[in-house]
This record gives sequence, C-alpha cells and structure tokens, in this order.
Amino acid sequence: MLTYESIMENSSLVLENRRPLKTRSKAWAQALAKALASSGISPNQISLFSLVFSVVALAFFVTASAHNLFLIFVLLGIQGRLLCNLMDGMVAIEFKKKSAVGELYNEIPDRLADALIILGAGYFSKSHDLAMSLTWVNILLAVLTAYIRTLGASLGNGHKFLGPMAKQHRMALLSSAVVIDLIFKTDAVYIALWIMFIGLVITIFRRIQNLAQFLKLKEKQ
Repeated sequence: MLTYESIMENSSLVLENRRPLKTRSKAWAQALAKALASSGISPNQISLFSLVFSVVALAFFVTASAHNLFLIFVLLGIQGRLLCNLMDGMVAIEFKKKSAVGELYNEIPDRLADALIILGAGYFSKSHDLAMSLTWVNILLAVLTAYIRTLGASLGNGHKFLGPMAKQHRMALLSSAVVIDLIFKTDAVYIALWIMFIGLVITIFRRIQNLAQFLKLKEKQ
C-alpha cells in the first residue's frame, strides 16, 4: 500500500538522480514533452535521436573551417542534442514512459554525443598544434566525469551533477565559442577546448572529493 512517506521517498530518489534544470518547468518544454509523449515516440528513441544532432554538429564542425557560415548548423546540432537530452527525461518521468532499459539509453548515447561534438571542435581547431591532443584528452575526461557520477550513485551517494564543467556547461561553452567564431572568426573554439580541459579537471576533483567524503561518513555510521 502506498503511503505519503513512500511517495516522498520515491520522489526524492527521482529528483536526486536527475540533473536540476529550470527549463523543465517552462511552458514550452512541458508542451513539447506532452506532444512527444502523445505521439508515441519513446524516451529511448529521443535519446538515440540526440546522436543524429551530434553527428550534424560534428559534420558541420569539420566543414566549417572552409565555410564559416556552417557554424550555424553546428550550433543547431548542439542545441538539438541538448533538447533531446531534456525531452527524453521529461517524457520518461513526467509522462510515465520509463522502460527497463531506459538508464542505458539515457547514459550511453550521452557519452557518444559528447565525444562526437568535442571531436568536431577539435577538427575545427586542428590548425593549432595541440588541438587534437587536447580534444582526445577532453573526451576522456568527459567520460570520466560521468563514470565518477554513476560510480557514486552505485555506492549510494546518488547522482551528483557537480561542475564547473558538467555536460550542460560543456555544451554552453562550445555554443558560446561557436557564436563568437561565427561573428568574429577568432580562435574561440580552440580557447574553449582549453577552458573545458581546466574545468573538467576541477570537476573530476570535486566529484571524487564529494564521493570520498560520503564514503568516510558512511563508514562512521
């Protein structure tokens, strides 16, 4: 039998395991999620579609060095990926469309999408000697941040989306850099790769530190 306490406990678990986003409460987001849920599209399909937008971002990043206006499509690809990331969770949770394998579809496409977009930024900046090396390191660190988060969840600490370079921060950074390069044709994307690297190192340190503190407190109880 459901009780108030059990409902609140389950709600807390859901909230703890979801990235806190104010966008979910926006009327347009609610309307779009409702439309997608009504259409019969599953959250897993939305998660996979985020990869399509990531491939678009990668493809136009690669060609934008010759045609700067292609950065517009890079920006659309990044934002489309983020929109899919928002919608898959909303359709799954708010509209009761969760599936047994939903967590797999929620996590694995995200890691691939990150890698594709960061790789695109590297190819766009490849005229700089360290660009590709920096790109591969950033891809590795981005995966590591997610690994530490999910490790923490498996150890009972919940999903801690600590920054300063969590997924939405990485995408916001690259989006801003793309806009700057689109307008001014500078080295903003390359500089963003360095900012991302520094931010990812700090993020990894903070997440490990948070998890270590949790485990120490757990041991004392």
